[in-house]
Amino acid sequence: HDLNTGGRYDPATDTWTPTSTTGAPSPRYDHTAVWTGNLLVVWGGYGGSRHDTGGRYDPVTNTWTPTSATPSGRYNLSAVWTGSLMVVWGGYGLIDGGRYEPATDTCTPTATTAAPSARYDHTAVWTGHRMVVWGGYDGDSNYLNTGGSYDPVTDTWTPTATTGAPSARNHHSAVWTGSLMVVWGGYFYDGSSSYFYDTGGRYDPLTDTWTPTSTTGAPSTRSNHTAVWTGSLMVVWGGYSYSSGTFDSGGRYDTVTDRWTPTSTTGAPSARSDHTAVWTGSLMVVWGGNYPYPNTGGRYDPANDSWTPTSTTAAPSGRYSHTAVWTGTGMIVWGGNDGQGRPI
Repeated sequence: HDLNTGGRYDPATDTWTPTSTTGAPSPRYDHTAVWTGNLLVVWGGYGGSRHDTGGRYDPVTNTWTPTSATPSGRYNLSAVWTGSLMVVWGGYGLIDGGRYEPATDTCTPTATTAAPSARYDHTAVWTGHRMVVWGGYDGDSNYLNTGGSYDPVTDTWTPTATTGAPSARNHHSAVWTGSLMVVWGGYFYDGSSSYFYDTGGRYDPLTDTWTPTSTTGAPSTRSNHTAVWTGSLMVVWGGYSYSSGTFDSGGRYDTVTDRWTPTSTTGAPSARSDHTAVWTGSLMVVWGGNYPYPNTGGRYDPANDSWTPTSTTAAPSGRYSHTAVWTGTGMIVWGGNDGQGRPI
């Protein structure tokens, strides 16, 4: 199978260009990635062991440079880009993280005092001043509806309110609107039964308050879906539930009116979960995903509620649990699981 692979997709021309494998990080999945404005930085993940390594990828020169000092190895963690730092946090059994500066290739640990409890499969958003993490699973039968707000300048944590917060869950989605964190969907297991959600919440970090999202017209219950913020709408798509399998449907959520509108399924990509989605400024581009591990995707225009497929010519091989970032001109996907349990 392919190793250390990825691709650069240009939605304007519907073309793919492979990313170099020379000097790339070792193959992995369940890692993190951020776009710095000129570099893709990937870090962590699983590939037979928990990785504490990563790489900086320059799409202009198609070259990789390794990352140096970083936190301990982990996967199913979160990462945000602050404008100068990549802040990674959490992962299985961990309450610590690191502030990585690509310009100097240096890393400083994040404080653990008042940090949220250990968790993975949580979400994180960057507000412009703070990283807000929420939800997840602690690996010891506990699903969480707690979180924390982290200031990388002062290296301090403040807990998020639980009053009015959505019920505990993992494999949900979260977006930042410019003033609110909106979480939606997800999964919960009570020891005997599994639950998938069509509920969510709008969190205001300034007032530390939660407001529920409407369920009227919301997509059906699911987890392992994607969500993007368009500037006025949250668009969720795909995902999975035990009763329905994978989805090729989604919804557009207006945070101002608290209303949902379904996304068209005409021309939509095949049903899938564990895929990726990026917002280009006018289109949502989804790609890859779980079973049957497609290397297909689609470009969704929320203004016209229409889909256009992505080319498969020169596209990376099919995968899930990969990462994707938007550079301003293209989408870069990298890494993942080939569906046979092997990292790509």
